[in-house]
Amino acid sequence: MQRDDAFLRAWRDTAAPSPETADDPPTRPPLRYRTLWISDLHLGTPGCQAHALLDFLKHTECETLYLVGDIIDGWQLRRQWYWPQAHNDVIQKLLRKARKGTRVIFVPGNHDEFARKYVNHDFGGIEVVEDWVHETADGRALWVMHGDLFDGVIQCAKWLAHVGDSLYEFTLRLNRHLNSLRARMGLPYWSLSQYLKLKVKRAVSYVGDFENAVAREARKRGVQGVVCGHIHHAEMRDIDGILYCNDGDWVESLTALAEQADGTLEILRWAEHMPVAARARRAAPKRQPVSA
Repeated sequence: MQRDDAFLRAWRDTAAPSPETADDPPTRPPLRYRTLWISDLHLGTPGCQAHALLDFLKHTECETLYLVGDIIDGWQLRRQWYWPQAHNDVIQKLLRKARKGTRVIFVPGNHDEFARKYVNHDFGGIEVVEDWVHETADGRALWVMHGDLFDGVIQCAKWLAHVGDSLYEFTLRLNRHLNSLRARMGLPYWSLSQYLKLKVKRAVSYVGDFENAVAREARKRGVQGVVCGHIHHAEMRDIDGILYCNDGDWVESLTALAEQADGTLEILRWAEHMPVAARARRAAPKRQPVSA
């Protein structure tokens, strides 16, 4: 049996009606929004910042929560099984939010593409959809999708995407050791991969091409904007009259897209909301995965 299907069955079993478990009380007042978008959690990898994500889920409330792809990293789980308790806690927290009235909509990405065969199904109150059109409080239509369909590497050379994914995991491991050293020296967290994305000419060109391609398709669909993830680069800007929003990731940037009650959109950089002690823990090296 493939691990992807086994995990989805475990998710479904977890979602079955059961006595409500006690939830950890928030340590500070929650922030309230009309809508939140998060993506690229990469649960199932050592790089996932699950504790920061749990802090975010605990200290925010919204009417609708969009999971915009790469929530569970099936690519990594096929290579090596890694599923610590904190990752299970994230799934439990998402299911609990759905049970308590938050509408949770899951748009699968390329790393959790196994979930695409469950489109139009419901897992414990979490709706699985191919894509979605969200209407903001001020009447704008936003197309919500992960974004991998606009990645030429994914579409034309998937093997190369897997190689790139392995190199990215190596960069993250190197980054954890680097930031452990920086923390001992009293220096703040610094992202090597984000630096490379912003400084390497080809990477900058790739990001720009991706954003423009997504905006063009949104215009063809007759919407006012688009919300996506995939490239791990939080951004909100106008591209030829189309509002382009990327909610970032929960591997390094710890970002989300948020809609206020009046329809105003903003990028939340959760590291700025976390207590100092919690931010310091991000720099600590994580345990390496154990083979199943």
